[in-house]
Amino acid sequence: MDFQLIGRNYFDPKQKMTIREHNLELWPGFLTAMRNYEQNIMLNVDLSFKVLRLDRVYDLLLECESSRDSRQEFKKRIIGCVVMTYYNNKTYRIDDVEFTLNPDSSFQRRDGSSITYRQYFEERYHVKIKTSHQPLLLSRSNAREMRSGMPETVHLIPELCIMTGLTDKQRENFQLMKAMGEHTRISAGERMKKLMKFAERLSACPEAMQEVKKWDLKLANSLVEFTGRIMPEEPILMKNNKPIQGYQDADWTKNLRGEQMLTTVNIEKLAIITPARMSSSASEFQNTLGKVANGMRMRITPRLFEIPDDRAQTYLVKLEEIIAQNPSMVLVVLPNNSADRYNAIKKKCCVDRAIPSQVVVGRTLNSKGVMSIATKVAIQMNCKMGGAPWGVSMPRNTMVCGYDVCRDTANKGKSFAGMVASMDQACSRYYNMAVEHENEQELSSHIAAFVQMACKRYKDINHDLPERIVIYRDGVGEGQIPYVKELEVELIKTKLKAELYKSKPVKLGFIIVSKRINTKIFRSQPNQRGDFNPPPGTVVDDVITWPERYDFYIVSQCVRQGTVSPTSYNVIEDSLGIDANKLQRFTYKMCHMYFNWSGTVRVPAPCQYAHKLAFLTAQSLHRSANNALANSLYYL
Repeated sequence: MDFQLIGRNYFDPKQKMTIREHNLELWPGFLTAMRNYEQNIMLNVDLSFKVLRLDRVYDLLLECESSRDSRQEFKKRIIGCVVMTYYNNKTYRIDDVEFTLNPDSSFQRRDGSSITYRQYFEERYHVKIKTSHQPLLLSRSNAREMRSGMPETVHLIPELCIMTGLTDKQRENFQLMKAMGEHTRISAGERMKKLMKFAERLSACPEAMQEVKKWDLKLANSLVEFTGRIMPEEPILMKNNKPIQGYQDADWTKNLRGEQMLTTVNIEKLAIITPARMSSSASEFQNTLGKVANGMRMRITPRLFEIPDDRAQTYLVKLEEIIAQNPSMVLVVLPNNSADRYNAIKKKCCVDRAIPSQVVVGRTLNSKGVMSIATKVAIQMNCKMGGAPWGVSMPRNTMVCGYDVCRDTANKGKSFAGMVASMDQACSRYYNMAVEHENEQELSSHIAAFVQMACKRYKDINHDLPERIVIYRDGVGEGQIPYVKELEVELIKTKLKAELYKSKPVKLGFIIVSKRINTKIFRSQPNQRGDFNPPPGTVVDDVITWPERYDFYIVSQCVRQGTVSPTSYNVIEDSLGIDANKLQRFTYKMCHMYFNWSGTVRVPAPCQYAHKLAFLTAQSLHRSANNALANSLYYL
């Protein structure tokens, strides 16, 4: 089929797309996996794209030479990256840089003879290396690669390696992402056509069909069809439980106008910090914020503080001075998205001190949609102070937990787990904790201890232990599931039975949430807009599920462009005493409760909160936040 294997997936270099203005190439390809599903063995196929940067690793090396410590800067930027060698289109993860070696260094071949890297590449690949002044890149093979005959370590020449993937800076480039999206954001109808074209191409390949025949299998000439269900629209509850119904595409943003939030907390002393050159815009935004807050019956009393410049240290000195005056909250205006400045401010407010903080970037203050931005900021601030903008009808006496894990950006060997648990009947207030861990066993003990602590806090607030505990666990790879089931779940049950639920059973549901899946679900017929995407609330629990699992898929969100992605739910512990329909409905309800977006999200809100908590801690704080913030959504 003339596909090129890159990593574990196949891509079609003949169909590559070049985005010259951003020095990128996109190679289209397919992800494939065959396994036994509920009724048959099926081939799961989805589209994929490999991003190749047209610059070489040697270009990055030259770029780093202007740094004070060029070697350290190069190592920082290249280690952990995946590169592709253009002479054989293989990919390698870079583990180290050997500055003591260069293309004229020698190594020993398997037959015992010695050869320079320069000679080897010319002999083997007919490639001439132009410069000697470059170190060698080191890639360590994993166990699977070594079993297939790869050496333990591979040395690569920067000049012969192409960078793959996108840098954080490139991801923040709106024009670049827009240009890429024109190729990668494929509508559901177009995706179906491409999948069928792949099936036709596969069927027309004699070698592929011969392999299929060996296994006594046949390739279908259409996508598999099955029946799903659409769960009813959830009424969104506002002040005094006034319901909002009839909203479109699981998005009630427009319906919020003129409505009072479910619960509001007045911010009597809001300190706004802004650089002097942006004070005019900040003052106008302050007035707009006051107007939208009044419309939602929320009182904000702000005071503006100017600083002479926008250096991180200037912000920190002013913050220290203001926090000493005991404000309710601080709102900080930044000129841009500088990570160093943002991280310093968040550390001051979340670790050194315990004060709710809101950060706003200057360019948003003057944008056309400033009223909408001010509304979202007011809602966020209300949540950070303990309020709730809306709710949905919830079963009583149920505590919902969410977990996710993020790697620390400052220390690659360290990770932080974000853990949250609902504390009220409306599932709108949360107890939160982020803990550092270095291995799975440490994480498992942290999770069990957190659930136990959360149950005690729930009892303090509600005067009784939760009748049911539902845990949504994100960040679990396929190979980790047995470990999570046998250790995490059992440790939680053991702790709860031994210390809290001595005289009554623990009704526990433990659900693994997976977003990164290759399964796509389409309508068999398009809707009135010609869209083949299924509507929000679609649930599938047969045919494409696994026979050995209690699992289901839910499409909870709506997309304006491209193809919607379902979320997979794998129930590995269930003593809740409710049927699958009720658990699916409850899961969908929780997708309405993420307060940073007035619409449904892809995962239950506790999962998204846990992710936000872990992300802030791992990216900005690099340590646990001040315990005084444990009962607020300070990380929104």
